[in-house]
Amino acid sequence: MVAQRPEQTSRLIAEVEQELSTLFRRSRSAQMQLARRVHQEMDAAGYALISQIDLGTAAGRPGVRASEVAQALGLDKSTVSRGLTQLETLGLIERVGDPDDGRARLLRMTTIGAERFGAMRAQRQTEFRAILDRWDSPDLADLARLLARLNLDLS
Repeated sequence: MVAQRPEQTSRLIAEVEQELSTLFRRSRSAQMQLARRVHQEMDAAGYALISQIDLGTAAGRPGVRASEVAQALGLDKSTVSRGLTQLETLGLIERVGDPDDGRARLLRMTTIGAERFGAMRAQRQTEFRAILDRWDSPDLADLARLLARLNLDLS
């Protein structure tokens, strides 16, 4: 590896920070649009919650606990509770008994919530594919590797 001068490293880090800031701004805007595709009254916070519920139940689990959602998103339980109540009111999620602990409640998507979320995800994947199909395989591999490294370092 070639040693870099401190000013070159500083410039490169500033460029990365600027590009990540742009990506995060676009991501927040996209989250709002994706939320509206699931339900016209759902906001970006609801999108994050329902995404986490989907992720938590993807492995065939009967549901996820609200505390798991809060922890995964790094949010306060009361904040998550308000958002979950909105999703429940919209008919997108439901609370069910935990088969392993009769006192606990689990969250899972309703049939309509799963259908709408699945349709939104399929459309989002089609849009990503249309963009990334123009990239060559080595660039895609580099992007995946570097994003994985960044996510690991940020965790």
